[in-house]
Amino acid sequence: MRTEFTGPLPPRGPVMHWTPEQQLVGYRSREMIEPVRVVGNGGQVRTLPLASHQISPHWTWEGQVMDVERYMAAWRVAGVLVLKDGQVLLERYGLGRTKDDRWDSQSATKSVTPLLVGAAIQDGHVKSVNDPVTSYIPELKGSAYEGVSVRQLMTMTSGVKFDDDYVHPDGDGTKSWAAPFVNAVDPIVSYMRDLPRADQPGTKFSYKSPDAHLAGMLVINATGKSLSEYLTNKIWRPYGMENHGYWIVDAAGNERGDSGLLVTLRDFARLGQFMLEGGRANGVQVLPPDWVADATRAQVPFAGSPGGATGYGYYWWIYKDGYAALGYGGQAIFVYPKDKVVIGVNSAWPESRNHESALAQLAFFEALHAAAVEA
Repeated sequence: MRTEFTGPLPPRGPVMHWTPEQQLVGYRSREMIEPVRVVGNGGQVRTLPLASHQISPHWTWEGQVMDVERYMAAWRVAGVLVLKDGQVLLERYGLGRTKDDRWDSQSATKSVTPLLVGAAIQDGHVKSVNDPVTSYIPELKGSAYEGVSVRQLMTMTSGVKFDDDYVHPDGDGTKSWAAPFVNAVDPIVSYMRDLPRADQPGTKFSYKSPDAHLAGMLVINATGKSLSEYLTNKIWRPYGMENHGYWIVDAAGNERGDSGLLVTLRDFARLGQFMLEGGRANGVQVLPPDWVADATRAQVPFAGSPGGATGYGYYWWIYKDGYAALGYGGQAIFVYPKDKVVIGVNSAWPESRNHESALAQLAFFEALHAAAVEA
């Protein structure tokens, strides 16, 4: 049964301002704080059977022997789920969370948005990733997005100048989040179309959360459906997600394509399994046959990334042995396609941009992956 909370809720707006105590309430109750749309589940659930052999790895981190319990306590983990061949090798919860509690995916949501772009291409609503963004979001004509392709939008190479700062009040992130809805134009679209160009499109990786929101707006305009409805019909119900989810919307009522998908850990991991299975749901090819391969290869290679990533795909981070959806505060789906392993983790890092947290999590994933391969 889902845990209900009666204590004070954190304030609306970017979660970077929340205290560690507010995170524990806000991450699993954010639909009570922000306006949302429902992502509906169906009647047939994709089962996640328990594997005959469970894993409980040990590894060394900074000279200390670690195990799952110690890591979860040290890094404020709300849940970890490991699948191999679609079977559960490990499932544990912390911070008072249960399997029925949803959790804020944060920027891991970005990795869901290109799945809907792919579905729109498969359905014929979007012609190609090489199309100009302005063909689907005409309000951006004449802006710095003129000449930017859908592919460049999804690889964070749009070239538009944006600082992605959600901490300081004068940051572009903070101001775009709070942008008002006027003149019938989506507020984030309105904010982004007034920004200058920093680089030529396709020449430089620069992480900008609103680029993923624009990719979501592209899907909304092309399909005539909300992202929640399209996700429900194309993936959530056909694939057999167990619980309904929520998706935070902006002032215009449009889902934030860059964040705010609120789901249970099992359904979070099922998204990774959907990717592992090539974008098929209930026997239907939801995504173009080559979409997962394109989305999860290094469209933008990285040289010497401090976080271990070797590149960036369509809002997926690329690693030596797999690919990952990553979100603020320690949210992650990691997929190891060769070994058919999926790892889903939800956390509440008090300092989520802390480099040590990211490296510790990567070591955790490597230990879980190695144990899963041996299972």
